[in-house]
Order: sequence, then structure tokens, then C-alpha cells
Amino acid sequence: MATPLVVSEVCKSFTMHLQGGIRLPVVNDVAFSLAAGECAVLGGPSGAGKSSILKMIYGSYAVDSGQIIVSHGGNLVNLAAADPRTVIAVRRDTIGYVSQFLRAVPRVSARDVVAEPLIARGEDLAGARGKAQTLLARLNLPERLWALPPATFSGGEQQRVNIARGFITDHPVLLLDEPTASLDRANREIVIAMIAEKKAAGVALLGIFHDQDVRETVADRIIDVTRFAPERQAA
Repeated sequence: MATPLVVSEVCKSFTMHLQGGIRLPVVNDVAFSLAAGECAVLGGPSGAGKSSILKMIYGSYAVDSGQIIVSHGGNLVNLAAADPRTVIAVRRDTIGYVSQFLRAVPRVSARDVVAEPLIARGEDLAGARGKAQTLLARLNLPERLWALPPATFSGGEQQRVNIARGFITDHPVLLLDEPTASLDRANREIVIAMIAEKKAAGVALLGIFHDQDVRETVADRIIDVTRFAPERQAA
């Protein structure tokens, strides 16, 4: 499918239960589509709702209204109304996600954290670990750390594990939430090259990049999130 993701009329608010149930609007009428082989970037100031949009697409945040349509297994699925089992299946096979912070299971090695998405899709342990090691080496994570749990790693080391985990699969859609934020220049360049390879393979990428140089290099298109601000639309 040339357009694997379509977001239409999506609204999101948070209810502040400890503040008397005050409703805090986040975004209104979010609408855009994502083409195969492009990297679109969500632009706008901090607090504009960029990460919330990514989390709604991934199914981590519920949607107040609207549709998030993804091509999954030859069918169109509305993630805004999907049951948990469907969301899990979409995450396994269709939408990958590099979150801003690594959430690693205690005592699981960095190599196995990276390999896990492949194992979940049925790949054998040895093959998955081999691909994980190749990515960790490419991202300059020292081999002595591969067998250790990443909870004790530095922020930059953890982020490289996080990136390797997100890039190891061939998901047709990949969400990127500040993947280069904790990286030095050399590793940022490696991630930029990895994004280019995903685009060449026909993957649709949607990202957030506060680093202007990275954003200008990878973005085929900027989606201005401020146009989805509830205050602006009410004015």
C-alpha cells in the first residue's frame, strides 16, 4: 500500500483527576497521511502534542475521537477503535517504535533486548541474536556490554540499544521519538544513514527531532503540529 498510515480528525485530551476533573485539550482534528518511503517529521514547540500523536498511533494513548487507519496484514485497521489483541499484533508486525527512553526488562542482556522483536515474530534465537549484535556493533556499543543488562548503561548507550531494537525489524511503519537526543555526532550520523536505508526499503517513518541539523537532513516533509492546537482552532 502506497499510503500505509492515515490519521483523520483525531482529538486528544487528558482529564486531571487530582485537579477536580479538569479537562486539558492536547490536540484537535489531527489529520495527515504517511507515504511509503518517506520520513515525515512532526514540528512545533515543546508541549504542542508531538509525542502524544506518536503514542496515539502506537496505541499507548487512547483517542477521544477520530480514526487512525493502518494497513496491517492486507487489511485496513482503525487503531483508534481496535481491541488490545489487535494493537499488540499491529505492534508486532506493522508499526515499530523507537521511544524517547529505553524501558528494559531487568536482568535481560542488551543483545536480547534488541533481539526480542524478531523472536516475537518467530525468528530463531541464534539468528535474532546475530542480527542484534550486528546492529549494536554498527552503533558502536562496546562488545563487552552486549551480555549485560542496559539498566546500568549511560543515557547514550541505552539509546543506542533502543535504536537497535526499533530498527532490527522490517516493520512497514516506524515511529521515532527523539532517537538522536542522547547521541554524539558520530552516532547521529549512523542513525541518519539507517533512516535513509529504511526509506530506500519503502518504510514510512514519522519522527520527532529537536536537533535541527538532523531534522533538516532526514525530513521529506514537516507536519506543523501547531495547526492542531485546540486554542488556535477555537480562536
